Amino acid sequence: MLLHSCVSNNKQDDTASINAVPRLSYKLVNTYPHDTSAFTEGVAWYKGKLYESTGSPDNMPHTKSYFGVVDIKSGVVKNKIELDRKIFFGEGIAIINDTVFQLTYKNRKGFLYNVNTLQKTGEFSYNNKEGWGLTTDGKSLIMSDGTDMITWIDPHSFKVEKALRVSENGNAVSNLNELEYINGYIFANVYTTNTIVKINAETGEIIGKLDLWNIDKMARDEYPKALHMNGIAYDSTTNKLLVTGKMWPKYFELELL
Repeated sequence: MLLHSCVSNNKQDDTASINAVPRLSYKLVNTYPHDTSAFTEGVAWYKGKLYESTGSPDNMPHTKSYFGVVDIKSGVVKNKIELDRKIFFGEGIAIINDTVFQLTYKNRKGFLYNVNTLQKTGEFSYNNKEGWGLTTDGKSLIMSDGTDMITWIDPHSFKVEKALRVSENGNAVSNLNELEYINGYIFANVYTTNTIVKINAETGEIIGKLDLWNIDKMARDEYPKALHMNGIAYDSTTNKLLVTGKMWPKYFELELL
């Protein structure tokens, strides 16, 4: 739905116009190589380094579930920890105080690693039926599970602190996937779409949309086997977003306007 640029005498049109969620504007700043074998589940900037987590669908035997540090110039993940793909499907990651938290898809289990050594330091469990996206506000883990719910989890006790239902004009929005917390808002990929939604972290209401159909088209034109968009990383030092997708050939650096 688009905001009208002129005044309408139709009451219904006026209501639709008032309730329409604003489209967010952006500028494409740069692109970087991305591994086309990576079934991307999450990306995150931390202390000047880019980290990526991937999954491994059963029908794609060449894929692997891992997380590690991305060489932004080549797109290669040189230092990484790999999960046993017969048991675990890697999902989203978040980093707090040098600890990496990694979700898995259906095991209701997550893993902890030292961000400097990439050594495993522990495990944790959660009640959500599935693990999808993960981010942090610096204090709590913020998790999606493919539904319309976002859950805040204490990173020490792993107890649920709160949960919010995400909605647009009162209508639930599900398939929330990769998450990124940015200055009091949560940006989320809506799975199988080219849309990133901007969510009020206090109310769960969607207050903006980033339509990246042309970015998706660029990725698929370059590499026809590219799949759905998934992956949002915010660099607070440059105030720019890095977005990518499953088996995409590029990371796309965006500046929100």
